[in-house]
Amino acid sequence: MTAEIPAPPPVPLDQLDFSMPPVHNDPADERRYRKERLAGALRIFAAYGYEEGVSGHITARDPEYADCYWVNPFGLAFADVTVSDLLLVNGEGQVVQGRRHVNQAAFTVHAQVHKARPDVVAVAHTHSVHGRAFSALGELLDPITQESCAFYESHALYDAYTGVAVDPTEGRWIAGALGSHKAVILRNHGLLTVGDSVDAAAWWFHTLERSCQVQLAAKAAGKPVLIGHQEAVETRDQIGGDLVGWINHQSMWRRISRAEPELLT
Repeated sequence: MTAEIPAPPPVPLDQLDFSMPPVHNDPADERRYRKERLAGALRIFAAYGYEEGVSGHITARDPEYADCYWVNPFGLAFADVTVSDLLLVNGEGQVVQGRRHVNQAAFTVHAQVHKARPDVVAVAHTHSVHGRAFSALGELLDPITQESCAFYESHALYDAYTGVAVDPTEGRWIAGALGSHKAVILRNHGLLTVGDSVDAAAWWFHTLERSCQVQLAAKAAGKPVLIGHQEAVETRDQIGGDLVGWINHQSMWRRISRAEPELLT
């Protein structure tokens, strides 16, 4: 009979790797970081099929220049975007750094959201398939899964469609509908999400798109059972913060940055 061999001692928690958002003391370092994450998020969106022609943007507030935002160029495929391709655009939609055009219609909305929400670093909006399908219902997401609870009483419906948004007034209406929430469903249009980092805004878009897909499938199959109000609130408070959104996004960032390192150029 052999003697039992004791299990190895546990590794101290302070020796386990766990990524947290970096803190930057130099605006130039923070600008570079935001641009890298922006290019990466655009490529992730391409990988998941969220792109539709020239429609769609992710914007990131510049950490130093007032009312200026980094954005992908008009007509450049999300999958091809690099850090050096990104444009710096002012709140009036004028390019101040870069040599390409910006999609004025889409940027009009982003600029108004950024102006209304100084706490927001990034805004994401594309014409994803399930987001568009769900938006055509003109309703909010129901708390039917753990993931959808992240948006419970934390998203809104912009219940109008007036064509391509080229008027700053409509951008202000959309920003007003968003309010203090993390997402807004644009009726007959699609999804828009925000976050205090590019990573958080991108993650909220990704998981909102998937939640729309799940709800469409569940309603097509039958009558979904709703999670109770208290349970939905508690779940939202656990998984609905921007830090959690940032953490969730990291595996996607690591994959894309390792598989496509040229995005950093």
